Amino acid sequence: MSAVTQTRAAERQKLRRRRAIRSYLVVAAFLSPWIIGFVWFYVYPMLASLYFSFTRYDGVLQAPQWAGLLNYRHMMGDQLFWKSLKNTIWIVAIGTPLNILFALTLAWALTLPRRGRGFYRTIFFLPTMVPAVAAALSFLFILNHGGPVDTILRFLHIPSPSWFQDANWSKPGLLLLGLWGVGEAMIIFLAALLDVPTQLYEAADIEGASAWQKFRLITLPMISPVIFFSGVIGIIYGFQYFTEAYVVSLGSGGAGALGYPNGSTLFYTIWLYQQGFEAFHLGYASAMAWVLFAIVMACTAVMIKTSSRWVFYQGGFR
Repeated sequence: MSAVTQTRAAERQKLRRRRAIRSYLVVAAFLSPWIIGFVWFYVYPMLASLYFSFTRYDGVLQAPQWAGLLNYRHMMGDQLFWKSLKNTIWIVAIGTPLNILFALTLAWALTLPRRGRGFYRTIFFLPTMVPAVAAALSFLFILNHGGPVDTILRFLHIPSPSWFQDANWSKPGLLLLGLWGVGEAMIIFLAALLDVPTQLYEAADIEGASAWQKFRLITLPMISPVIFFSGVIGIIYGFQYFTEAYVVSLGSGGAGALGYPNGSTLFYTIWLYQQGFEAFHLGYASAMAWVLFAIVMACTAVMIKTSSRWVFYQGGFR
């Protein structure tokens, strides 16, 4: 190859490199509003909170003071931290499977009517459009003493629970509130059920399979990706459970009664909120936030790792 040919090849390579760089810059320019917003509103706050978790910081009167692992050591001896974590694990372990089961049952029931399907689907989906605060206040009125449920039970001479006034019934009351708003999960399960190939059921009928066998061997495997998705989302949401418990505890116990009654509605994020925005222990609250992040990531990783054993895709198990 002559020197002239080598020179031309090098120039063409440089030209292609310039065009590639120019294309990347154009793409970066169009993406820059999102990139700037992501860095400013997500990456920077996360890194800042990670730094604050190793400091003493009240966010008002003093600058952050390096404290090392002090916040994390204090967390291990904080009884209310463990109580809030216990309550949160309870709502995740009981509420997530219960919501999935109830949403799946509703979705299956909505596949049965031949007339009025759109009406029934709309009725069951409507509760999800109610703001969480309004829903919690409504359940406070419905379940507490003097409410409709209490009146009906007394009329039937059935003992009425104290619900949000009783530590033994407050979390079950929140579970009922959660079941009332499963419309979004119900719609996803309904779409999954309707997407199951009918020829599989026809083949099972020819083989003489029972209804339970068809559900266990056909329906469940075919909708397992949706169950997996709902489980992951339910775990993430459960560990961040805040609004409903916050409204219920304040509505039942009055101002300064977060976690009422007797700490039964003191969930992790509520204790984090108290420490960060009422006591102004922002360093400790940041440490709690990162522990919560680690717990959620660990639970999600376990779900993803074990999904290959029970989640079925059309190409087979993964």
